Amino acid sequence: MKKMKNRLLKIAGAALALLTLAGLAEAASPKPNILFAIADDASWKSFGAYGCEWIKTPAFDRVANDGILFTNAYTPNAKCAPSRACILTGRNSWQLAEACNHNPRFPARFKTYAEALGENGYFVGSVAKGWSPGDPGKVNGKKRELAGPKIDEIKTEPPTSSISDIDYAANFETFLKLRPEDKPFCFWYGGHEPHRSYDYGSGIRKGGKYMQEIREVPPFWPDVDTVRTDLLDYAFELEYFDMQLMKMLETLEKAGELGNTIVVVCADNGMPFPRIKGQEYEYSNHLPLAIMWPDGIKNPGRVVDDYVSFIDFAPTFLDLAGLTDHSAGMQSIEGKSLSDILYAENDGRVTSSRDYVLIGKERHDVGRPDDEGYPIRGIVEDGFLYLINFEAERWPVGNPEVGYPNCDASPTKSYILNTRRHNSDWRYWQWNFGKRVAEELYNVQQDPYCMTNLAAVAAHSELKEKLKSKLIEKLTEQEDPRILGNGEIFEQYEYAGQARNFYNRKMNDENVPSQWIHDSDVDLDLIESKVNHK
Repeated sequence: MKKMKNRLLKIAGAALALLTLAGLAEAASPKPNILFAIADDASWKSFGAYGCEWIKTPAFDRVANDGILFTNAYTPNAKCAPSRACILTGRNSWQLAEACNHNPRFPARFKTYAEALGENGYFVGSVAKGWSPGDPGKVNGKKRELAGPKIDEIKTEPPTSSISDIDYAANFETFLKLRPEDKPFCFWYGGHEPHRSYDYGSGIRKGGKYMQEIREVPPFWPDVDTVRTDLLDYAFELEYFDMQLMKMLETLEKAGELGNTIVVVCADNGMPFPRIKGQEYEYSNHLPLAIMWPDGIKNPGRVVDDYVSFIDFAPTFLDLAGLTDHSAGMQSIEGKSLSDILYAENDGRVTSSRDYVLIGKERHDVGRPDDEGYPIRGIVEDGFLYLINFEAERWPVGNPEVGYPNCDASPTKSYILNTRRHNSDWRYWQWNFGKRVAEELYNVQQDPYCMTNLAAVAAHSELKEKLKSKLIEKLTEQEDPRILGNGEIFEQYEYAGQARNFYNRKMNDENVPSQWIHDSDVDLDLIESKVNHK
C-alpha cells in the first residue's frame, strides 16, 4: 500500500511539473496576432517577389523575404465571394451550399474563423472589403460581419476617383488602439484595389509608368497600347494596396507587435481581365502568397513549392490559437493547417502529401437563361491542370447578347470584342469569350497561359485519365453535389443581388442594374453556325 501511495505521489508530482512547464510555455509564447491582407483581383505574377519588375510591391516582398514565399498557392474558386468564403470557413466551395456561388445568401450554419476567434479570446476587426458581394445574413437581428467588425471611419484623399477613400492603414491604427491589452488580435485588411473600374491612363499620368516596362502581354490578348495602358492602371492600383500594407507593417514594428504577428498576404482571385478573373485557368486560381511571423517561422527567407489551397488558412489560424474546428463550433474543415510548413526549416517541397489542389466553380455573375452557371471542376498536380466543363454547350463568360457578364467591363475587353467585329479576327474573341470543349488539360509549367489543350492528345491520355480519376475520387469523398448527381442544386440557389434573373429580364427589355457591363459589350450579331467551338 505504501509503495502504491508513493507511486501515485510521483505520478501526481510529474503531472504537476508538466502542467507547470506547459503554463510557463504558454506564458512565454502568447497566442500570435493575425494580420490577413487580401488584394482584390491580383495575379501572382504581379508581385516583385515572383520576379515582376514593372509593378513595385515592397511590402509583399518584405513579407516574403522575412518569411516564406509560396510558389503554388491556389484559391478553389476564382471569384470574390466564393474565394473569400473558402478562406473564412476552410471548406471548398462545393462544400458551402449557397456560398459556392457568387453574390449568394451566406448559410447561417457556416461559422467563420474570424467569428470563432472572436468567441475565443481574440480582438477581431476588419477594414473595407470582407466577404462580398452577397447577403451575409443576421445573428440576433444584426448583420453578420464574417471577416470581423468593420472599422472604416477614417477617410483619405485617394490618388484617383477609382481608388477607395478609406484610409486602410489609419483605421488599422485605430483598431490597435481599441484593443484590450490582454487580447491577441485578428485583423482582416481587405483592400478594394486593384478591383475595377480604373481611371484610364492613371498608371502613366500619376504612377509615372511606361508601356515599354511591361515585358510580356499574355498571348490571349492583343499586344497593343490600349491593353498595355490598362495593365499599367492595374499596376498603379496594386501598388496602392501594397503601400497601405507597408504602413501597417511599420505601425506594428513601432508598437513592438510585429514579432508575434503572423502576416498573411494574398489575393482572392486573378487580375480583373478577360480569361482570368472568374475562370479556372492558371492565371485565374494561382495566386500570390507570402507569410511572415518573426517569432514563429523557422528559417525565414524560404521559398516553398508545396501545393497550398486557400482552405488551409482557417485551420492554420485556429491551430495557432489552440483551437480545432470542433472546439470552435465550426463545421468540419477540409483544409490543413500550414504549421508543418511554418515550423519546418527546409524550402522546396516540405510535406509530401501537399502534392495537389482542387479547384472549381458554379455560378458567378449572372448572364445566362434562368441564371444558369458554368460548372467546372479541376485538379492541379505535378505541373498539370485538368478541367471538366460540365455544361460545355453554355457560354463560359455569359451570353453574348447580354455582354458576357462574367467578365468586368474594361478597355481590354472592349478592344478584343471590337477586334472581332471590325477586323474579322476571331482568335482573341475565341480565347476569351468563345465556347469550350468538355475537357481541358494543360502543362502549366511550360504553358502557364493555358493556350494548348492537351486533352485530346493521345500521348497524354493516360495522364488525363489519372487526373480525372483522382479528381472524381476526391470530390466524391467531399460529397460534392455536382459529382453525386445533384449539381442542379447550385442553379436553384437564389442570386442575392439586384440583377437576379438578369438574362430573362434583359431579353424582355427591362432596365436591369448592370454597372459592371458596358452597352458596347453586347454582341447581337453572333449566329451559332458561325462560332468556332474548338
